[in-house]
Amino acid sequence: MRFQGEEEAAAKVPVTSPFRYNSPLVQVSLIGLVCFCCPGMFNALTGMGGGGQVNPDAANNANTALYTTFSIFGVLGGGVYNIFGPKVTLAMGCSTYVLYAGSFLYYNHQQDQTFAIFAGVLLGIGASFLWAGQGAIMTSYPTATRKGTYISLFWIIFNLGGVIGGLIPFILNYHRQEKAETVNDMTYIVFMCFMSAGTLISFTILSPDRVVKDDGTHCTNIKYSNVTTEAIEILKLFCNWKLRLIIPAAWASNFFYSYQFDNVNGLMFNLRTRGFNNVFYWGAQMIGSVGIGYILDFSFKSRRTRGLVGVGIVAVLGTVIWAGGLANQLNYSFDKPPNRLDFKRCGSDFAGPFVLYFSYGLLDWVIGALADTSETLSRYAGFYKGVQSAGAAVAWQVGKKKIPLLNQLIVNWVLTTLSYPLLAVLIYKAVKDTDGSKPAEDNDTASGLPPPASMKDGYKELENSITTEKNGLSTWQSLPLKFYALSTSCSSYTGNKSSIGRNLN
Repeated sequence: MRFQGEEEAAAKVPVTSPFRYNSPLVQVSLIGLVCFCCPGMFNALTGMGGGGQVNPDAANNANTALYTTFSIFGVLGGGVYNIFGPKVTLAMGCSTYVLYAGSFLYYNHQQDQTFAIFAGVLLGIGASFLWAGQGAIMTSYPTATRKGTYISLFWIIFNLGGVIGGLIPFILNYHRQEKAETVNDMTYIVFMCFMSAGTLISFTILSPDRVVKDDGTHCTNIKYSNVTTEAIEILKLFCNWKLRLIIPAAWASNFFYSYQFDNVNGLMFNLRTRGFNNVFYWGAQMIGSVGIGYILDFSFKSRRTRGLVGVGIVAVLGTVIWAGGLANQLNYSFDKPPNRLDFKRCGSDFAGPFVLYFSYGLLDWVIGALADTSETLSRYAGFYKGVQSAGAAVAWQVGKKKIPLLNQLIVNWVLTTLSYPLLAVLIYKAVKDTDGSKPAEDNDTASGLPPPASMKDGYKELENSITTEKNGLSTWQSLPLKFYALSTSCSSYTGNKSSIGRNLN
């Protein structure tokens, strides 16, 4: 990704209100609504377990196709953005979400997986379009001093999609018979309506030259590097030992979704309770982001200490949660399925599994916060998302093959546990404590990672994007804008957690 032209500081426009249509605040809110309606609803649909079906095979195969496609073609989004700009790029991406939800409406009647798998392939491509457009907007529209605020606003709106989306199957299936195992047609239709609304909202996004920042300057125009350059640079990152330390965390960060959604929420709870649980699962991610964000940003003056403490807390929390999961898993299996729990009738029998599922949502976010963190992932999101998507593609097939549930839990526990010491080693050996007044001067950046080789391909650093605070660099302001630009050019994914912008500073 590179910037076409400098910010026209001399040609400032009078700023009348932060709520004007061409303001970064309104435009970031609109892109948040787009993601609320599309990947946010996708999260809610996936979290139902089996896409809301009694047999999860169709959803597992569709998700495998989706993540396989993304891991291969994720770098296409930037090229599409270069040609069509934000409106068309976002609209094309959003339309594939509508098709994906529609494929399960079709499956409700025909029980044919072909359409669902085909829709998954298209969504893997379309999601790269959507997130390429989102990345360009979040990179170029806010001023450097307000970037953190706008990023937080975006993620709040986006994650509310999973919370509100959980209410859809809960409300629409609330009074159905106890034996109902598959959501009704209206559930999918409402999901499609939200996703269609997201497609329409994408046409309200302004191009960069029409957006006036809070300081009165026009936005810079973003151009992504060509697909070949992006792909080559991502592959080169596997040669860096520091990035290789992140691979287990990246692989694990979406790997446990199939187990949690299909084999905990999908197997243990009845239909309406699965929707009820989803509200709290995605809500837990928002709670987790506040807690781990405070630790990573404000708890200690030393960047390295903050990182190590964060890893330690997550390691303890993760061990406790997975131990609880083990105790729960010992009570049922594929051969000995559990009695379906209902939030209203089962009382104390429901409470324990519900708290466990809520905790899984909490763990989901904080692991992502560590794995995605630091300048590592803000600069190398394409590398991370490729590994993450490959792991997800494998995980959904693990679910389809009916691997014993206890084995699935142990594999997930081992993967996440393996991540903790490797992340700690990375932080200890790579993260550097600086006084915040200037970036690292050696061949490595302040995070201990070398600058991307693609800097040679026309990248321009916007010096004024590096600003400081009284006690050092803040989370977003510590990043040269070019590195976030590089990350977002590669960070295409379907809507599961991403923490681009939450750095281990």
